[in-house]
Amino acid sequence: MFKAPSLYAAFTRLPKKEKFILYVVIFFISLVVLDRLIISPVFSRMKSLDKEIRLKESEVKKNLRILAQKDRILAENARYSSFLNTPESGEDQAASLMKEIENYADKASVYLVDMKPASMKETGASKKYLINLNCEAQMEQLIRFMYNIENSKELLTIEKCQISPKAKESSVAICSMVISKIITL
Repeated sequence: MFKAPSLYAAFTRLPKKEKFILYVVIFFISLVVLDRLIISPVFSRMKSLDKEIRLKESEVKKNLRILAQKDRILAENARYSSFLNTPESGEDQAASLMKEIENYADKASVYLVDMKPASMKETGASKKYLINLNCEAQMEQLIRFMYNIENSKELLTIEKCQISPKAKESSVAICSMVISKIITL
């Protein structure tokens, strides 16, 4: 065991140069101990807190971008809400679809010869209503009618279309088509 008086006696007998070296060694050992016990843990904690702060800042920026787009998202939602969740029955949907097709035919001056519901296919989260249609019109009127259907505010699509002239030298065309409307649930 070390005895303090013998350690002190050994220290007092050292020459000045060795005492100075001893002081320097004790100083550096103290610095290393101070670094390992106090400074390093504080700096590592500060680094982890800085990293956490940067992460939270990026989350806040992302959330601010989303909030800035809130009005645009709500406007888009309102714009497409007509395609979503219509509580009408299948017959009511088919009837409203046929009424809509009649309106487009009237606007384009197309004569509807025959129109009847074909079927309703349910696929996952949507329903697809099909309408068989036979009509007569000038080619320009028929193209306008088809354009109006394809660019409808509803999800209307021409699934099949067959066009032929009514007579050999006639400018009137006979058209048979299948029109579908998709409704998401």
